[in-house]
Amino acid sequence: VDTSDTTFMFMCTALVQFMTPGLAFFYGGLVRSTNILTIMLQNFASMGFVFVLWWAVLFSLCFGTSLGGIIGNPATYLFFRDVPLYDKISGATLDIPGVLYAGYQGMFAVITPALMTGAFADRVRLLPYVVFVTLWMLLVYAPVCHWVWGGGWMQAWGVWDFAGGIVVHITSGFSALASLFVIGPRKVPSDAPEALSQPHNVPFVALGTAMLWF
Repeated sequence: VDTSDTTFMFMCTALVQFMTPGLAFFYGGLVRSTNILTIMLQNFASMGFVFVLWWAVLFSLCFGTSLGGIIGNPATYLFFRDVPLYDKISGATLDIPGVLYAGYQGMFAVITPALMTGAFADRVRLLPYVVFVTLWMLLVYAPVCHWVWGGGWMQAWGVWDFAGGIVVHITSGFSALASLFVIGPRKVPSDAPEALSQPHNVPFVALGTAMLWF
């Protein structure tokens, strides 16, 4: 294990994690004041239950032994079993501990569904959101992540994904768009005050933007 690589990746993991609260502030400032609690809770909840899923089975589905280039074997690293604590993980190019590699990738898994919350803001309660994200992580994120980063068919074709453009942004962007066709637009009465359709806290938006760019 290389000390410099390990230190650098610890910093990168912390910075990626820092983006999720930044996203909560960014979206929280854009919505109505009556919905800021829901939108921020959805983002912070993602940091909790998505990483539990990541620890339980998602890491295996994404980076486990490939099953036909489609999905990883869920038994490979089930509950982080056989994830090395001091040695690098099988197939990794950097000389960093396997558990750090898993944690770093887990931060991207956390923020990806949180990116979608801005699309259906004001229209989804917490429990349906948790159910939706759980299914989405298993059926959408895990296969695409394995295809591109985990040794799947796209990686075999030589596809490069810089900064998560495919795994993070394309999956969350198109899924957010698809969710709008199901949920529909926000219902704001025609005689409602204009403030109901305006961002309620611009400083929160600026703070979130700074945290995302940090």
